[in-house]
Amino acid sequence: MDGSTNTMTPSVFIVDDDPAVRESLAMLIMAQGMHPVTFANAQEFVRDYREGEIGCMILDIRMPQMSGMALQELLIQNDVTIPIIFITGHGDVEQCSRAFRAGAIDFLTKPIDTSRLIDSLRRGIRLSIQQHKQETETLEVMQRLARISGREREVLEMVVEGLTSKEIARAMELSHRTVEAHRANLFSKLGVESLADLIRFYLKALETTGMKRSSHG
Repeated sequence: MDGSTNTMTPSVFIVDDDPAVRESLAMLIMAQGMHPVTFANAQEFVRDYREGEIGCMILDIRMPQMSGMALQELLIQNDVTIPIIFITGHGDVEQCSRAFRAGAIDFLTKPIDTSRLIDSLRRGIRLSIQQHKQETETLEVMQRLARISGREREVLEMVVEGLTSKEIARAMELSHRTVEAHRANLFSKLGVESLADLIRFYLKALETTGMKRSSHG
């Protein structure tokens, strides 16, 4: 794999055992302002692909050793999210249905309709950008949550529920001063400046990480 991939330019990973197909697709992709990265087989892709790149994949169905469908299944098993456009010279309805059920964004037969391929590539890049943004936001939220203690987490939940410091102190059998210290730590560790920001962060954490409320009662 070309290690000089420009991270500012979306990459299109072309996995096809036919050199002529790889070359023609690479030229088309470069003309669209994208960065083509070609692989002669699925094993090469598995070996060289680096997660976190914005891009999508053009994947041949029929290849020796590991088929395109097998590569798609392997990526799913390893939680690798990359939009896939399948291409094939021998497609059938069963393969097409299976590919879409597993999350493919298009299924094209050779000779390829280039206008449809370009439309699908653009859609795949937009999807990749959305996925990357969501993954980045989730990671940031999880890193900030990791800064707070279990006791601070309980205080956070009660603050979001609208309890005052005095009410939290009674519920947790703590002093008012201790609760105020926990609240101050929450603002500092989570990087928020207001109660509204704290609530927004908590709701975002519930949404993006699947975090559940603790059973503090």
